[in-house]
Amino acid sequence: MKKYETEIRVIYADTDAMGIIYHTNYIKWFEAGRNEFLRQIGYPYSRLEKEGIWLPVAAVTCEYKSPGKYDDILLIRSWVKSLGAATVVMAYEILRKETGELLVIGTTKHGITSPELKPIRLKKVHPDLFARLEEDMEA
Repeated sequence: MKKYETEIRVIYADTDAMGIIYHTNYIKWFEAGRNEFLRQIGYPYSRLEKEGIWLPVAAVTCEYKSPGKYDDILLIRSWVKSLGAATVVMAYEILRKETGELLVIGTTKHGITSPELKPIRLKKVHPDLFARLEEDMEA
């Protein structure tokens, strides 16, 4: 399993009145990590969409471990947790880069569909992408 990394600096608008990262921003950063993961393996969303493959979100989990704050540099780690015939589950860790402290863990479950939201059996329709995702899957 390979974890792909993306960095983001927390801006003031990402925090609440207490100066702590607003909780829903982590879900947005899961997406940023997923986008960069796909880009790094050669399948950015723009390519997938051109090839008629959508990855709508079906479920999200997010477990908060420690609060992040304004101006932290965050390290988002993303990887494939599991891969089914027409689903993929991505896993994430978000850490404070400076200290390595774990802030959040989570997952997103995605259907693999056509633009009409009909399930696609990825191994049959796009075996190269299926193999690439399977190669990076958590053991």
